[in-house]
Amino acid sequence: MRTFSFEFFPPRDEIAAVDFGINIGRLLRLSPSFVTVTFGAGGSSRERTFALVDYLQNKVGLNTVAHYTCVDASRKKIEEDLAALHEMGITRLMLLRGDPPKGSDCFQTPTDGFANASELIAFTRSLYGNHFSIGGGAYPERHPEASSAEEDLLNLKRKVDAGCDFLITQFFFDNSRYYNFVAQARAAGITCPIIPGILPLTHFNQLERFVRISGAHIPDSFLQDLETHKGSPEKIAQIGRAYATAQCRDLLLSDAPGLHFFTLNKSRATVEIFESLMGTV
Repeated sequence: MRTFSFEFFPPRDEIAAVDFGINIGRLLRLSPSFVTVTFGAGGSSRERTFALVDYLQNKVGLNTVAHYTCVDASRKKIEEDLAALHEMGITRLMLLRGDPPKGSDCFQTPTDGFANASELIAFTRSLYGNHFSIGGGAYPERHPEASSAEEDLLNLKRKVDAGCDFLITQFFFDNSRYYNFVAQARAAGITCPIIPGILPLTHFNQLERFVRISGAHIPDSFLQDLETHKGSPEKIAQIGRAYATAQCRDLLLSDAPGLHFFTLNKSRATVEIFESLMGTV
């Protein structure tokens, strides 16, 4: 069965929380298969993440997937956090290594912690067996720290073998990159669902940052269209929504197992795209 899901992050302040409430109300109308909440490592951000997971799961009634990372976490802390999520009634996790903390150029393995998502996944399975459905991240255009696509695929296979039930990809803008990646993953023996991640580009100033984060290829025609109209925010938003809609329709017609939207805690683009796909889904 196809899944349609949305990713959120914890609001950073009271005003953002109000906006978040408005936007999630709009997205609720779409009856998502599940929503995911990104994980903030350390201190109050970790508390906000868990509070939002609890709220969405137990107050709003959404099937909520909690992200969890290795960053700044010992095995004891991981055990405590997993127990807290279990107590909340969470049954799905996205287990990730996580990005290096701010101010650090590379990931440092925490004392008595884990170096990568594969170790975190295996540890979680050792504690909870099959209680949790576990998701992992995948990179159609190679993880930025991998030396080659071949190395990245081997790392992904280790992650799946450690206990992943499904994968959600980093966002991409060229569907052929996703299709090639899926074919290579299947040839490597990876059989779990690989859900494509979709990020509607709605502001021109997002372009450089998102390409830097993901290494995603921007097709020439799309890039030219964005650059031609970069002085018109409304036109850029229209172009971004139209492109993402066409991208999603092609993925669905090509039997993708679902769509995962990186909402950036906004609703307009995702709602419009999703509604325009109703005849396809």
